[in-house]
Amino acid sequence: MQFLKVLHFRSESSKKQNVIGMWYNGGMSVKVDILTREFPPFVYGGAGVHVEELSKVLQKILSKAEVTVRCFDGSRAPELGGTYAVGSAGEDGQLGTRDDPWVFGYDVPRQFQHANPALATFSVDLQVSNDCAGADIVHSHTWYANLAGFLASKLYDIPHVITAHSLEPLRPWKAEQLGGGYALSSWAEETAYKNAAGIIAVSEGMKKDILKCYPEVDPAKVFVVHNGIDLNSFKLTDETTDVLERYNISTSAPTAVFVGRITRQKGLPYLLKAIEKLPKDIQVVLCAGAPDTKEIANEVEKAVQKLQKERGNVIEISQMLPKHELTTVLNASDVFLCPSIYEPLGIVNLEAMALKLPVVATATGGIPEVVVDGVTGKLVKIEQLDDGTGTPLKPDVFIEDLANAISWMFEDLERAKRFGEEGYKRAKEHFSWKKIGGKTVQIYKDLIKEHKKRKK
Repeated sequence: MQFLKVLHFRSESSKKQNVIGMWYNGGMSVKVDILTREFPPFVYGGAGVHVEELSKVLQKILSKAEVTVRCFDGSRAPELGGTYAVGSAGEDGQLGTRDDPWVFGYDVPRQFQHANPALATFSVDLQVSNDCAGADIVHSHTWYANLAGFLASKLYDIPHVITAHSLEPLRPWKAEQLGGGYALSSWAEETAYKNAAGIIAVSEGMKKDILKCYPEVDPAKVFVVHNGIDLNSFKLTDETTDVLERYNISTSAPTAVFVGRITRQKGLPYLLKAIEKLPKDIQVVLCAGAPDTKEIANEVEKAVQKLQKERGNVIEISQMLPKHELTTVLNASDVFLCPSIYEPLGIVNLEAMALKLPVVATATGGIPEVVVDGVTGKLVKIEQLDDGTGTPLKPDVFIEDLANAISWMFEDLERAKRFGEEGYKRAKEHFSWKKIGGKTVQIYKDLIKEHKKRKK
């Protein structure tokens, strides 16, 4: 984990009562605390993108709302790269504020900085849950913040809603990253899910996975609200960049691009083997960073070096690019690749569709709810183990089929361009943040009303 220097926090409870900004809808006043590990500038995956966009749209829809974000990795002060109104703690432990603070960053206490990552996460969760006094509902994202949501709901007798971006039982490879901490992360998630007032699944596929992993959960408490995309944020801007020149990316070669973290679930090792079978004139750009473990980082790096030596025309970008540079790379590409073996929805596919890129993706999880086979891209069928790993039962067949699908897409770039146009239309019509924000607000209202009825 990446953490900033230790800051000394005290509870905001007393001050929070003096900073109540409420929205009114049907006579109901609501204050929501969004709990998350990721928030700008520390965003490395789809969950962080989701939280950033959701928090912005909630503030637009709920014009009188106070939407508070509580996140990891310390202060979001401007000098540390923050772009939001923030609240942070000074060295004296006193809460410092800027204009209308709504983002509060927390760091790991000094005594936990060398602890197992799961325990370090819990040390932040304790701080976050303590500071949720005054909220009417807490909304947590990923196991990192689920425990904070559970504790806050019990401590302050308020409903807790979870957005499910992934599930620990379906990611057993996390044991590589967390060691014994994987048992703790699994316990935290299970406890939170079984006690949540409501759970938002980002796809129908994710809803099925939730009910399979946690059969004790009432299906009526699980709501499907897809991830969204802000089409305006994925447009070329006037901001200059030399990213194409810097990485020697040709603008005249047919180009396939992958964007994702280096994790087991993203299927990158299978893609690298499929690339061996592609025509050598296809340029492949791999925007792959933030490895889960040193082991998978080394595995991927060796495979990439082998490809570069034996095939060539493979460009690796290990740094997490700023959005305007990533947009430039995507815009210079012809086909987007998503070889995931586990993907609740795949927000990266929506980002590609926003730039009118056709998508070649695995037909797994929630991906088929985004990518329409033969309309917005090409889906690759996969037979998988049902043990949570998603490992292909016939890896050689999957690799061959993946390579064939990519090659097929490049056989007719005019057809690929039509797929991209259809993908853009689909993203615009079905995955707008305004719609998603409205559905989320309605869930908040319903859960709060239900909670108040039970208290009477």
